[in-house]
Amino acid sequence: MNLNKLYLNFCKKNNFEINIDQLNLVKELSSFHKINFNKSFLKKIFYQKKTKLGFYLQGDVGVGKTMILNFFFDQIHVKKLRLHFNEFMLSFHDFTHERKTKSEENVINQFVKELKSKASLIYFDEFQVTNIVDAMILGKLFDQIFKENIKILVTSNTKISELYKDGLQREQFKPFIKIMEDQSFEYELKIEDDYRKSNNNKMQRYFHPLNQETNFRINKFFRTITKDKHQSSISINIKGRDFVIENFYDGIARFNFNKLCNQNLGAEDYLEIIQKCKFIVLEEIPKFNDTNSNQQRRFITLVDIIYDKNIPIAVTANQNLEKFTSSRLLEKPFKRTISRLYELTSKVKN
Repeated sequence: MNLNKLYLNFCKKNNFEINIDQLNLVKELSSFHKINFNKSFLKKIFYQKKTKLGFYLQGDVGVGKTMILNFFFDQIHVKKLRLHFNEFMLSFHDFTHERKTKSEENVINQFVKELKSKASLIYFDEFQVTNIVDAMILGKLFDQIFKENIKILVTSNTKISELYKDGLQREQFKPFIKIMEDQSFEYELKIEDDYRKSNNNKMQRYFHPLNQETNFRINKFFRTITKDKHQSSISINIKGRDFVIENFYDGIARFNFNKLCNQNLGAEDYLEIIQKCKFIVLEEIPKFNDTNSNQQRRFITLVDIIYDKNIPIAVTANQNLEKFTSSRLLEKPFKRTISRLYELTSKVKN
């Protein structure tokens, strides 16, 4: 497989600017492919203990990590899964809950065996560890994944060595760091410009500040996109809890920020809600600071899932994206959120 040629054609087809740093990454991915997916039987035996089964791609927001790994993932013809990391961990916790009478080791082994029956390659987008429950189990979980010879692809904004930095009981998390470093090629993609902020992305559906004029513009926009559509309200049952979408127009949903981010909702809830939507209007996003960091954390999770599910949005917000404030603890992940909002509010994604 000539990955470099395929990538050049991919860029040409999509009118993407060709970047030397991204081409160097494609060269590294080509080597990873050759070692893990293109070996003769004898070479496979010879390299069995030497081969690193993971490719961990880290770098700042908007440098094209997800775009390039999506491209690479599409070129590999094996049983495979692409999962947002939040979604993956939720599926593991659900699996564990259903088998709570069994030992942790047995549950992990069962979970990974089921995983292997579905895929020999798993792609984790937006790998981040913020939850102590996840942090304490990841070492054992990924040790078993690698023992089953499952290959992984990872994108993250954080170096392996800095995952769960300053987290509670981080000493117990360090075995996971060692496993990932031993089993993964780690590559940092460095590009100065955020491609999502390019001239092609005009933020056509980002309305600010919060005032009467913005309210008029979003109402006009909403009337346009819901013309001839029937309004209804739908109720979603999430593990015994009901969530109601009051403004629902054949897949177009309109929410106030407080409805989604000012109550105790998490990734599991957002996944269920967003599955019902093909376009989302989100209104009255506030300024963020240390006093509303919980709401900001939920907003970051929400945008990650919307982006992963490829749902275009329109928003009204208190601030210009370039000047959006953040709580001090969430400044780094919020950079990713801002970058993704540029893209999500700029074009209808296919």
